[in-house]
Amino acid sequence: MSRLSRRALPAVAVSGLALPALAQPRYPDRTITVIVPFAAGGPTDTVARLVAEGMGRSLGGTVVVENVGGAGGTLGAQRTAQARPDGYTVLVHHIGMATIPTLYRRLAYDPVNGFEPVGLITEVPMTLVAKRNIEANNLQELIALVRRQRDRINLANAGVGAASHLCGLLFQSALQVPLTTVPYRGTAPAMNDLVAGTVDLMCDQTTNTTEQIRAGTIRAFALTTENRVSALPDVPTAREAGLPNFEVSVWHGLYAPRNTPREIVSRLSTALQAALSDQNLIRRFNDLGTEPVAQDKATSEAHRAFWQADIARWRPIIQAAGQYAD
Repeated sequence: MSRLSRRALPAVAVSGLALPALAQPRYPDRTITVIVPFAAGGPTDTVARLVAEGMGRSLGGTVVVENVGGAGGTLGAQRTAQARPDGYTVLVHHIGMATIPTLYRRLAYDPVNGFEPVGLITEVPMTLVAKRNIEANNLQELIALVRRQRDRINLANAGVGAASHLCGLLFQSALQVPLTTVPYRGTAPAMNDLVAGTVDLMCDQTTNTTEQIRAGTIRAFALTTENRVSALPDVPTAREAGLPNFEVSVWHGLYAPRNTPREIVSRLSTALQAALSDQNLIRRFNDLGTEPVAQDKATSEAHRAFWQADIARWRPIIQAAGQYAD
């Protein structure tokens, strides 16, 4: 070996040893944006903001919420699916992620394979509520009123594909009574009109109805879950009140764009779990009539399995109703 070659060896070796020591980019090193595909002030927005606050503390960075409403939640979902898969744009969406694949037959993104599930957040009960001065004192009287005045009773929702729309479909199916539906661009404006008495009925999440029910600005007739909730102890379940085939809860989950690196999805999942175990968040959720999911559901694997099962559950219901968003 020549003297020149021998002299070059130490330099090559030092260079080779130095490569693994190069600094890796820290995640996160800039603001993470949580897309909420509905209007500000609605139930999904409330859940997302509480979770974003907790995740920011766990990640040691800034997490902000951006509302991208419209088209039943598909605009915000599309924004996320088409975002750069680097962990800086994520999505908080509800049960609509299980119904959009059937409700929409033409989309500019893949509603299933366009995302990496990060973890479930919460399962929120729904409440059947009405304007304050409706002429009914309990669910059975409300059902009788609806059947008697079906042509004059209207049912508000936050748009096709929204949780309130799906719950409303289930209510009409349970009664076998079609009603005039009034779609809004978000839950908040729908609730405003219900409080004002402009519309008669709405089916919405406890995260959006609990404070109004307690304040007496709207009337609650039933919960759509198996058990009552502590935040609304006087509101019976639909089954208790005589309507057994009216049960649905609205789950929320966190998603990243497809092909987001596995280590970043794992980091987000760990931060989500930390946020959901925070006692302040648990108290806030309880005040809204819900609670965080168990830690083993706030994982990518559990979320994926739950999501796929719910897609299969809702597909025949939507197909039987024959109501599509497009």
